[in-house]
Amino acid sequence: MISEPIRTALSEQLNREFSSAYLYLAMSAYCSHADFNGAAHWFRLQYEEEHMHATKVYDYLIEQGVEVPLRPIEQPPGEFGSLLAVFEASLEHEQHMTARLNDLSNQALSEKDHATYNLLQWFVNEQVEEEASVGAIIAKLRLVGEDGYGLLMIDNELGGRAAPAAV
Repeated sequence: MISEPIRTALSEQLNREFSSAYLYLAMSAYCSHADFNGAAHWFRLQYEEEHMHATKVYDYLIEQGVEVPLRPIEQPPGEFGSLLAVFEASLEHEQHMTARLNDLSNQALSEKDHATYNLLQWFVNEQVEEEASVGAIIAKLRLVGEDGYGLLMIDNELGGRAAPAAV
């Protein structure tokens, strides 16, 4: 059985995960509109991955016998300015999510809620990959700058991303 503070914190995390999915769908739409179809594909898959993350939190709460309140999700931005800017926004978002997950992990550990802590460690480890992946894309985008051929090559590479495995 999880404590009320952990229930509340996990419910908030559930909302953050759904918000993340919605943000990535908005990023996909932005890239699609800008004719960066590879990046649109990459962000669409990121949307699907974040949706799976939300479902993982949801399923855990259900398994713990928690009544799950679903909260409103804020409208994400629709304009990002450039391909580099959209990936920089993605990295900033992932860093924010990492901080929140670290806070949640600390809370679970301080309450000696080892089951929740173990769940959260999966997410913490996932964040390492998330930040590294986006950071590598940003490095490539900075390297090519505004070079159209370079942007086209990166966009084509992003289009090759495989769908995330079920969690």
